[in-house]
Amino acid sequence: MTIDFYYVPGSAPCRSVLLAAKVVGVDLNLKLTNLMAGEHLTPAFLKMNPQHTVPTLNDGGFYLWESRAILSYLADKYGKDDSLYPKDPKKRALVDQRLYFDIGTLYQRFGDYYYPIMFAKATGDPEKFKKIEESYNFLDKFLDGQDFVAGNNLTIADIAIISSVSTADILGFDVSKYHNVAKWYEKCKKIIPGYDELNHSGCLKFKEMYDNLTKK
Repeated sequence: MTIDFYYVPGSAPCRSVLLAAKVVGVDLNLKLTNLMAGEHLTPAFLKMNPQHTVPTLNDGGFYLWESRAILSYLADKYGKDDSLYPKDPKKRALVDQRLYFDIGTLYQRFGDYYYPIMFAKATGDPEKFKKIEESYNFLDKFLDGQDFVAGNNLTIADIAIISSVSTADILGFDVSKYHNVAKWYEKCKKIIPGYDELNHSGCLKFKEMYDNLTKK
């Protein structure tokens, strides 16, 4: 059965789904979506996703959006075991907490600082930058004494968070100041299948867009 995936390569949430699909061994039928041309506002797209956002997944007529929900779905349905998204309630709750931390704190604070610069040509707000630094201090503490963000094996939380961290990194945020984060980051880049092809290449596209939009 074909799984259609509507995405833009520069988007961190979209890249996290590409990585998760690679890890679980699912082939996605990629549907590059031109947001500037309004392809996400067509009647066909709105029927799938009334919120008209990417990423959006169509798995044989089952429509799902929000990247972290898609990660959970792919791991549950297509994972060879439950290591990416444990069935044990406590282990799963910890993975969920890290996913919520990503969307509500780590990636949120990245956007709060960088997106006004990117889309409104605003000057960077130092207080918002401090909030990013605080979120990386939190992440650094999460990684104390363990190899991955939710324990000692790779989970979908690592896949979501590395998509956020790599996006900040490509814009020059100094990840190396956070010892545990930097060590984890380098490890994940090496062990996640397709990292360069699916994530780093998208980071470069995001950086290109950022540079074009912030030209003086």
